[in-house]
Amino acid sequence: MAKFSILPREGRFFILFEESAKNAAEVAQKLKEMLCNWNNVEKDVESIIEMEHKGDGVTHEIIALVNRTFVTPFDREDIALLAHSLDDIVDFIEATADAMNLYKIDIPTERSKELADIISQITVEVHKAVVELRRRVDLKKILQRSVEINRLENMADKVYREALAELFQNSKDIPYIIKWREIYEYMETATDRCEDVANVLEGVALKYA
Repeated sequence: MAKFSILPREGRFFILFEESAKNAAEVAQKLKEMLCNWNNVEKDVESIIEMEHKGDGVTHEIIALVNRTFVTPFDREDIALLAHSLDDIVDFIEATADAMNLYKIDIPTERSKELADIISQITVEVHKAVVELRRRVDLKKILQRSVEINRLENMADKVYREALAELFQNSKDIPYIIKWREIYEYMETATDRCEDVANVLEGVALKYA
């Protein structure tokens, strides 16, 4: 039977959130490097999958900690939502890499490289925002980070729409179109999940700032 604590464990929660956000940024960087180099795709995908499994472990630890802790640093619902939103970022990055490998993509498109670069940038901002969560006196900085996250998500949405337009305009290869449409959707959704994290953090900041 799990031990139940009435003592605050704020430090542990923040450590785990930061670990999850850092992992997301590292996975995003790995995807970007994979697309830029494109010389050992299967190995790179294996690394990304391993990192995704690591992220799952952190998420499970956060949820378990919520269930064992009486006094949490902020609302349990927000803790769970933040944990799962961070996990979703990595899931969609991993889905992107896995689809590229599964579909035997010969060479990444320039648009996919653009999206990978944006994903790398936005996850770095997510990590910075999560770090600010620990510093309650600086919670207002979360709102500033959120503005940048939203800007990058809008940029990704623009690139995504342009990528789809080019895909349908420049190719009549139906399997090719289907493959890349799915890959682009995974990449754009990863940035959406980053925006979800920003929204959760904003909510926490407004409640406790």
